[in-house]
Amino acid sequence: MTTEYQEYEEELRYSVLFCTTKDEAEAQKIARDLVEGRLAACVSMVKGVVSVFTWKGALDEAKECLLIIKSRTDLIEPLIQRIKSLHSYDVPEIIALPVTDGNSAYLDWIEEVTG
Repeated sequence: MTTEYQEYEEELRYSVLFCTTKDEAEAQKIARDLVEGRLAACVSMVKGVVSVFTWKGALDEAKECLLIIKSRTDLIEPLIQRIKSLHSYDVPEIIALPVTDGNSAYLDWIEEVTG
């Protein structure tokens, strides 16, 4: 018997992950690795992001590059592990958001290239 939660979880087949990096070179390295490894269908890089945060008790600010990673929800854990292994930060920002709807042809493409 399928529960309501399982049905909802199956509907959330795709996710978008955000990850910031120290610079464009690191972003490029991570993006290429994820796509070549078929963990992500596409990684978009946004240069010039400014992040304001508290780190080790002090207010800080940094110019970073933001990765927008499109993938399948069932690949989130391997994605997190791979990003952590490539990332220079002690605690990299890696957050995932579910895709609740979208262009069905694009979602099918994500399935095809990450399958």
